[in-house]
Amino acid sequence: MSITPNVLATRYATKEMVAIFDPINKIINERKFWITILKLQQKAGLPITDSDVKAYEKVIEKVDLDSIDKREMKTRHDVKARIEEFNALAGVEKIHIGLTSRDLTENIELIQIRAGLELIEFRVLQTLFLLGEKISKYEKTYMVGRSHNVAAQVTTLGKRFASCAEELLFAHAALQELIARLPLRGIKGPVGTSQDALDAMGKDFANLEKSIADEFGFENTWASVGQIYPRSVDFEVVSKLLQIASAPSSMATTIRLMAGSGLVSEGFKAGQVGSSAMPHKMNSRSSERISGMMVLLRGYNNMAADLAGDQWNEGDVSCSVVRRVVIPDSFYVLDGLLQTFMTILQEFGAFEEKIKDELDEQLPLLATTKLLMECVKAGMGRELAHQVIKKHSTITAPRELFAAIASEKEFPLSLDQMNKLIQNPSDFAGLSIEQTNKVKDMIKSQINGKISKVELTDLR
Repeated sequence: MSITPNVLATRYATKEMVAIFDPINKIINERKFWITILKLQQKAGLPITDSDVKAYEKVIEKVDLDSIDKREMKTRHDVKARIEEFNALAGVEKIHIGLTSRDLTENIELIQIRAGLELIEFRVLQTLFLLGEKISKYEKTYMVGRSHNVAAQVTTLGKRFASCAEELLFAHAALQELIARLPLRGIKGPVGTSQDALDAMGKDFANLEKSIADEFGFENTWASVGQIYPRSVDFEVVSKLLQIASAPSSMATTIRLMAGSGLVSEGFKAGQVGSSAMPHKMNSRSSERISGMMVLLRGYNNMAADLAGDQWNEGDVSCSVVRRVVIPDSFYVLDGLLQTFMTILQEFGAFEEKIKDELDEQLPLLATTKLLMECVKAGMGRELAHQVIKKHSTITAPRELFAAIASEKEFPLSLDQMNKLIQNPSDFAGLSIEQTNKVKDMIKSQINGKISKVELTDLR
């Protein structure tokens, strides 16, 4: 069988994430799941011998996708094709007793989802570690803060990274909670009553689901579902992935804006080319990649949302074609997005002189709120002071603002007094240092020695 390469898997995701959803690995995991149940059914007294179990175990990794594909073309049923293939390889027919297809696929998919979430959780910790480094490095790099992308007040570059980190910490807490409570579907049969498995195992069925959950590391199993587990679970998973991506995405957009003003660079390695036409270009290609990946994640989020709340009776397969795309691809995208963001963090550089020049130029404008307070303290009415400052700040270049305001007869502050107000940019940065220190402490608490170094492979 010829498999068309998944561009997300081959170009962006790591080999660890690709392995979780790899079609061969999925079949191997299905076979392990069958064998786990086979052994439990043997203990329950079903006519299954040790040689039967060994026959399956011997061929567990002999996966021939072409052969399975040929069987599916005939049966038009993917699970039946994989049952026939495994039986033919083992030379016995003992698997899938008392099961329906969804007893296999739904559980395997949840096992994959949990493994994917756990890998993403590790990637988040790596990202937080690198963000912590940037917060420390740029803690006192004072710069022009912008609201509506217009110069507003003084902030620090470290605080920008800290704001990104705190949002990611918030998402990380939600991710940890989801991993802890994500339930396995269990052996529920065609309509969720477990009738067939109960017929097969009798009183021993009571221990079956707990044993399977324990085997695959799940704390919980669904108590009452139909043939499929609720697709609102898939929506929650994909929406969590989108939530995790949001902080890096916003920061990547900010980096693009700063780079466009010549303040920072996301990194430009030796041999890298920014444009085939313009030799001078150093485009923020990685940050732009993250913006594109967010479009995909938002699309997958919408697709998963469309499946939630649309279950017919005990279940159907109308969701299959969507889930085959949405579940693995969402994980591939986020894995690649975090890898890309971590690469940016490792290669990021700030042009501190340019940052200082911009701040010096804009500081008279950024000081207008403090200027307003000083006028009030000097006895001038707030609204009148606001009117005078606004009049000149909207028509005068920042460097000439104080001289223009000082020309107003009723203005209580001299040019010298106003210039003294802006001698130290840190006086205008509020609690930025204290806030970044709090976030650094939060990162240290969350990482707790789990990450001490981050090594990444080069991205295309």
